[in-house]
Amino acid sequence: MGSIGRSGALGLGLALLGLALVLLGLGVGSTGLESLRPLWWGDGVEAAMARQIVWDIRLPRTLGAWAAGALLGLAGAVAQGLFRNPLADPYLLGSASGASLGVAAALALMGGAGGMLGASQAGLSVSVYSAHWLVRLGLTGAAFVGAVAAVLLTLALARGVQHTLRLLLAGVVVGVVLGACTSLILLISPDSLQAMQGFLLGSTGFVGWTSCLLLLAVWLPCLAAAGLLSRTLDALALGEATAASLGLRLPPLRAALVAVLALATGTAVAQTGLIAFVGLAAPHLVRAVVSVPHGRLMALASLMGGALLAAADLLARGLLAPQELPVGVLTAVLGGGYLLWLMHRRTVL
Repeated sequence: MGSIGRSGALGLGLALLGLALVLLGLGVGSTGLESLRPLWWGDGVEAAMARQIVWDIRLPRTLGAWAAGALLGLAGAVAQGLFRNPLADPYLLGSASGASLGVAAALALMGGAGGMLGASQAGLSVSVYSAHWLVRLGLTGAAFVGAVAAVLLTLALARGVQHTLRLLLAGVVVGVVLGACTSLILLISPDSLQAMQGFLLGSTGFVGWTSCLLLLAVWLPCLAAAGLLSRTLDALALGEATAASLGLRLPPLRAALVAVLALATGTAVAQTGLIAFVGLAAPHLVRAVVSVPHGRLMALASLMGGALLAAADLLARGLLAPQELPVGVLTAVLGGGYLLWLMHRRTVL
């Protein structure tokens, strides 16, 4: 079977796996599969509560986890192609530090009232969950604005996108400085520390239908734009001089790739917090199966990222039910273990 056939089979398999994980997510939660019984055999209040749990909480959460993972997988493939570095991840331009600073500042202004961010780990009821959506919306907006502002600051320090190495170094500097600013805010406002911890560990607990639809609405145009720009990444893989000799206008094309990277990463981080290693590991897992150009690589990495985060979300809900683990902890442990295995095999470094 050729690479096109293998990539098609892999894409179909990942799509079916994502669908299976979404369906499985309907029955995973603090009450387990028994919560589905009233949907068919219950009536009255019991059936209404079951429908609310399944259709208003579990389904959008599982779909949202898949969409956030798909955005991170896509962003990871774009970052690794843009910087020509297999260790590049979506947070390389400072978006993670910017989002953290935005959330920390919002929490401090609210006097720590945004502590409901981590309430899903404490077992929020449906009514309490619904009552605090305004707080979540404020934190989501602050995270997105912070992520975008950090990327813009990185571009300003790098004086545009003409030099990839300068852009990379500027992203590292911005990440360190904004991380220090976040720590300073948390020292000044210690009441925000517990809520901030929920954001830093990552959580899909507050992803409702609005967030889910937003994630999907951003994912589709980002995937389409990345596909249109895939020829640029294929050319950059041969070196900047070769890419320029092919007649590509690298500065505007690089700027468009950075925009896709920033939008995909900022949207995912704003809805789910900082989830590690999904964007880094997804392209590697695809390359371990099939070698394809960047156009198919980005699509497959997106499907792989969605499957990874959806699976991690199910594990986070089910391992210690009725309590939940932060999904970012699971992805960090599993992703870190995978990268250590890659380093041991000397396939990355």
